Amino acid sequence: MKRHQKTLLVALPLVAAMSLVGCKNMSADDLTSLGLKGLKAATLSDNDVKSLSQQSCAQMDAESKIAPAKSAYTKRLNKIAKSLGNNINGTPVNYKVYITKDVNAWAMANGCVRVYSGLMDMMTDNEIKGVLGHELGHVALGHSKKAMQVAYAAEIARDAAAASGNATVASLSSSTIGALAEKVINAQFSQAQEQEADNFSFDYLVKKKINPAGLATAFDKLGGGDSSILSSHPSSEKRAQNIRNRLAELKK
Repeated sequence: MKRHQKTLLVALPLVAAMSLVGCKNMSADDLTSLGLKGLKAATLSDNDVKSLSQQSCAQMDAESKIAPAKSAYTKRLNKIAKSLGNNINGTPVNYKVYITKDVNAWAMANGCVRVYSGLMDMMTDNEIKGVLGHELGHVALGHSKKAMQVAYAAEIARDAAAASGNATVASLSSSTIGALAEKVINAQFSQAQEQEADNFSFDYLVKKKINPAGLATAFDKLGGGDSSILSSHPSSEKRAQNIRNRLAELKK
């Protein structure tokens, strides 16, 4: 499919969605501006996406309790991160732990990786490596970029002030950035994207000489939970079986 066709497939639904949100009191010029911003959101440059991701991650850090450097959680994550590496396809990766009972982990397009202590409490180091490999996969495969594009367009649609033409990537309010971050963290990836990220993790772990079996047992433990890493299909059982099938092939 040609590049402009792909852009239209992404942009048209976004513009259609925006035309239904907060438009009752907008002028034709406002709607035109909003529509153009939607098109821009669908084609945000890599630099724009990384800038938005950097701002979103900083906002989440400011709103969260981060494990201090001397914390057992931080020391453990640093050890895990050392085995995974701090660069993914040229993007520097930085890891931090949020102190919370919630079970989750996520990564943004700028290489910001955050792990919740609730997830670390229930998983072995090997399982955490598998989960983080999956999150890095979303970054490496461009899924995180697409999630940011969709989230940015949704914020434009939600906030009528954006129609004034004054909102730019560099001048978004902290509340808008916070809402943007939440949308990216809770993004619903497609079945194909989830399987691609699972397979990326498997291959990445093997390349790093890390046993990928932890990814399967991590899915076993997570079951059908509400964490964003399992908020889409296929089921955790099928995802675990996929990894076990690949392990069996690896041993042949």
